[in-house]
Amino acid sequence: MSQPIHALLDEQARARPNAPALSDSLGNIWSYSDLARASAALADKLSDLGVRRNDRVLAVVENCAPAVAAIFASSRVGAAVVPVNARQTAPEIDRIIAHAGPAMLLFSDKVSPEASAHAARFDAEPVLEGLSGKALLSSPDDSLSDVATLLYTTGTTGPPKGVMLTHDNLIFGGGATCTTRNVTPADVLYGVLPISHVFGLTSIVMAAVIAGASVRLAPRFSPAKLYEALTSGVTLLSAVPQMHAQLMHYTRGQGHTRLPATTLRYVSSGAAPLDIDWKRRAEAFFGIPLQNGYGMTETTAGVCLTSHTESNDDISVGTPFPGVSVKLDKAAAGAEGDVGEVLVGGGGIMKGYFRNPAETAKALDAEGWLHSGDLGRYDAAGNLHISGRAKELIIHGGFNVYPPEVEAALNDHPQVIQCAVIGVKRDGDELVVAFVEVSADDAPDIDTLRSFAAERLAGYKRPSQIVLTEKLPAAPTGKILKSKLKDLL
Repeated sequence: MSQPIHALLDEQARARPNAPALSDSLGNIWSYSDLARASAALADKLSDLGVRRNDRVLAVVENCAPAVAAIFASSRVGAAVVPVNARQTAPEIDRIIAHAGPAMLLFSDKVSPEASAHAARFDAEPVLEGLSGKALLSSPDDSLSDVATLLYTTGTTGPPKGVMLTHDNLIFGGGATCTTRNVTPADVLYGVLPISHVFGLTSIVMAAVIAGASVRLAPRFSPAKLYEALTSGVTLLSAVPQMHAQLMHYTRGQGHTRLPATTLRYVSSGAAPLDIDWKRRAEAFFGIPLQNGYGMTETTAGVCLTSHTESNDDISVGTPFPGVSVKLDKAAAGAEGDVGEVLVGGGGIMKGYFRNPAETAKALDAEGWLHSGDLGRYDAAGNLHISGRAKELIIHGGFNVYPPEVEAALNDHPQVIQCAVIGVKRDGDELVVAFVEVSADDAPDIDTLRSFAAERLAGYKRPSQIVLTEKLPAAPTGKILKSKLKDLL
């Protein structure tokens, strides 16, 4: 370990103590010295309550300044922080607690009713303004000696998977973000992507601390609040396509076809594929090029990113970050033609899954390559295109159907806000089913969408069923939860 992440915070506090670091919905406006002092005070409290090196500190939080302090406080005591989104249910959180075995629970109980309810369930008591805590019995684990955080990627079935990211991983990922986005102390980042998720933790919080920039933290996505932030000083926006789509829809409702006067200089999209028509609309809306990227928790966020200086029709995820290597395994399941499974190497690759050697062995091969489970291909210019998840591949009538291609076609329709496509097994085949989010006062009829799709897709790719809805199920990051789509049927 070259240095712990709190050392970077302390460097900023010494060099630029009064520079703005964080603001949040609680009214906190913290300088770098404020953040350093808060994290140090919390670290002392954690130590007094028995937290030791190689312990786990599980933080049930939504974005706010005290939650960021908890991340750096855990680093100060040598513990691994386990950030968990407060919007998860009690059973989901209990499963993570049982697996992680934390010595301490923290709750950002002033920022959301969900966090407050979780804190009440454990009889947590105040440990810092905006945070309450509950000490538990636990034992240190030497496998965490260089680990900064455990990020759980777990559903309702199967064993939880806690991704072990080291201090070096977080510093690498945050530094790569700074390099690719040219982040400076003058920048203001909008932090609505949850810091309990790798994107928010690495590409927002860590990048800001490394560069000395400031972050406007928001606990929940609201197109109205994002609109306000983008017209009042925010310079960098990293979001997912669903957030961009809802922002554009909201802005049209305000009588604007594009974002009004803004200080925004950089905007990126990730976590879902782009299509050309949507990208053109987004760039006309923002007035600057839209960068597209690809990454995952196990790679400490970024793997690839575009670096366009002007608008164009490139819908790839670009080329690898500095220090990242990518290759395709064309022998993997679901591969066809030029498509292969994306394998990733470099400084962001996780240490492994906590207490889960079997899953670690499946993900990391003997040469250190991470097998992503994503399918991709290269274009003639050497840019990577993500075709979809190997497990989401639909085989309809013997043909491979990649959901992102169908989604891109339907997203072109002006009355479609966003859509998601899954395969549904029936009578020995797999049907293509599209779930389309529309506005109640401006919804197309299904026959119109079928005709629209028929003009753009081969017969075997066209949806067998189209389901209209005013809201698609989504994670706190805004990413559509395809696992819940079948409930809408």
